[in-house]
Amino acid sequence: MRTSRRALLRGAGAAAVLGTVPLRALAAQGPVNGAISPVMAKLSAYMAEAGDRALPDAVVEAAKHHILDTFAAMVSGSGLPPAKAAYSFATSYGGSGAATLAAAKVTADPLVAALVNGMLAHSDETDDSNEFSQSHPGAPIVPAALAAAEKFGIDGTRFLRAVTLGYDVGPRVTLSFDAIPFRNTSHKSTHAIAGAFGAAAASACAAGLDAQQMRWVLDYAAQQSSGIGAWTRDTQHIEKSFVFAGMPARSGLTAALMVKAGCTGIDDIFSGADNFFLAYAPDAHLDELTAGLGARYEIARTNIKKWTVGSPIQAPLDALSNILKRRPVDPGAIQSVTVRVAHTEARVVDNRDMPDICLQHMVAIMLLDGTASFQAAHDRDRMADPAVLRLRAKVRLIPSDELERLEPARAAIVEIALADGTVLTDTVLAVRGTADNPMPRAEVVAKSRDLMAPVLGAEQTARLIEAVLGIETVGTMRDVAGLLRVG
Repeated sequence: MRTSRRALLRGAGAAAVLGTVPLRALAAQGPVNGAISPVMAKLSAYMAEAGDRALPDAVVEAAKHHILDTFAAMVSGSGLPPAKAAYSFATSYGGSGAATLAAAKVTADPLVAALVNGMLAHSDETDDSNEFSQSHPGAPIVPAALAAAEKFGIDGTRFLRAVTLGYDVGPRVTLSFDAIPFRNTSHKSTHAIAGAFGAAAASACAAGLDAQQMRWVLDYAAQQSSGIGAWTRDTQHIEKSFVFAGMPARSGLTAALMVKAGCTGIDDIFSGADNFFLAYAPDAHLDELTAGLGARYEIARTNIKKWTVGSPIQAPLDALSNILKRRPVDPGAIQSVTVRVAHTEARVVDNRDMPDICLQHMVAIMLLDGTASFQAAHDRDRMADPAVLRLRAKVRLIPSDELERLEPARAAIVEIALADGTVLTDTVLAVRGTADNPMPRAEVVAKSRDLMAPVLGAEQTARLIEAVLGIETVGTMRDVAGLLRVG
């Protein structure tokens, strides 16, 4: 059911997981006699049946964790600059509707709600991530599915299955590209692309569309697929929250609502003349779109973050935490701290302007505080704190060829050299919250409670957690959505 990270890193395992049929050859042939390709037939049928298909117990549990974790990201992100900008947009938009805006008193039309809640979910670095596809699935998929769930009045079971489908479809699109090289060379955003297709699939499942309609939904998602790598230059996280989550959530939901309203489209946007893959990745492996469907669930391979910081900082903080658990360290006795991560990871978090994605800053914070709390990770004032700056100056980030070869797994080696000559070190190859080192239910619940209670209050937070963990008994997701509101 679950393919481990280590298995993927072995050559034979990688070859088995990735598709072997180049897209150029399939696209040149196109559908025969107007028929859709076998890949599209299989994928659209799987999507159409998802709402009524039971899932393995382990997948249901994983889906609950990711739904709860994304709700927590939405609520905790509500006070940050991207969320404030999103709320302002909703107010200025002037529309109306009954769809929930998380941590707000007002409601909006579904498309605005999907966009706003998506931006809330990625207002910082709290939300989940799928390293294989280079995407953050939950932030666009869960808000889009929630808006669709409220519109169509679906129950909790169908919502969970819709979300799970979104994770299965979106990440497979960028997996077919060979996500990391594509991200590094195309100047496009894998996060936005995977998010749009995932949100479209989840919304379409919530809307109860059939196989033919699912093919049109994929067409409309392809036409709206966008996002470029310039998000890395955003210093406020506002554009990033739009690119990673708000935009794809809105676009995916738009695709489903357009088709639900009667719009038709191309039967197979993935093959034939001028198809999606020819436009984006001509050497993609089309059969990766359906590889392992019903056996390999991407929601079970998606990481939940223990620390509310950028993904490349997770392993270093895990390593630091392991060191500090073994023995206390006096910050004043530290001579130097050396952190090794992959080249791909280092360039994302090297001396950034935002605290939660600046590796050197967060290492200094953990050494001073003994942990890395949500509050500390979002306290910009501490980036100018002399005590933090003194310790941060001792942190050296070294891009590692050895760890680069382990990509997409995120690993780290941390060494702390003390004034007395002692060297403390720890190596993390399986980050906490990944498939190889998962967070149990209690740990996910504790994280979610800590993030939501300051906004929603302890009682309402407890009710929301209970509703998500018992989502099979929820008669309408409108009741759950109501628990995300304030006032």
